[in-house]
Amino acid sequence: MFTGLVEEVGAIKSIQSKGEAMFIRITANTVTQEMKLGDSVAVNGVCLTATHFDRSSFTVDVMPQTFRNTNLSQLRSGSKVNLERAMAADGRFGGHIVQGHVDGVGTITGIKQDQNAVVFEVTPAEKSLFKYIIPKGSITIDGISLTVVGTEANRFSVSIIPHTLAETVLAYKRQGDTVNLECDILGKYVEHLLAFGKGNAGEPTGAEEPSPGIDMPFLMKNGFA
Repeated sequence: MFTGLVEEVGAIKSIQSKGEAMFIRITANTVTQEMKLGDSVAVNGVCLTATHFDRSSFTVDVMPQTFRNTNLSQLRSGSKVNLERAMAADGRFGGHIVQGHVDGVGTITGIKQDQNAVVFEVTPAEKSLFKYIIPKGSITIDGISLTVVGTEANRFSVSIIPHTLAETVLAYKRQGDTVNLECDILGKYVEHLLAFGKGNAGEPTGAEEPSPGIDMPFLMKNGFA
């Protein structure tokens, strides 16, 4: 689990590709400290496993599923990437719950200055993500925990303070670039619980009686409403 607080910006040292499979070596200084084989590292918001490492770099494998559903496929030698190690149990929870499981890719469709902040407008490739994107709610963009400023039509906006801009890959992003999006996990869990037992795909099959789901009568009956 991550918090969306980027620890450092690394750079792609080399990429080996075979079809939709990738083997990436990333230069880094902070996240390699106390690293262990098999540790999880969020790379542009994608949870990946360190397969080799030394003091100044580490390597990760990217499987076809990740290649097809994130912007890692667009990385090139020299590309900058946000890096964050998995959250330590005794650390401060400065961002929000981030799994490193990307929900989709968005395109930056606008960048404008707002006094000391920079507002980024992002258009998700899948409109279905908007059910999880709410004003003042949390969203992860390329591994950065951010607050949604507003939503309209087919896009949403976030406001970036100077520190975040300087310490993440957003400083290198331009209009038309793509970003990885991970919506707030709490909304996805609530949606699943409310729909469970109503014949939705992804539920367990068997002879057991289906769950009635969580609705207003259920909440009233159990003293929650």
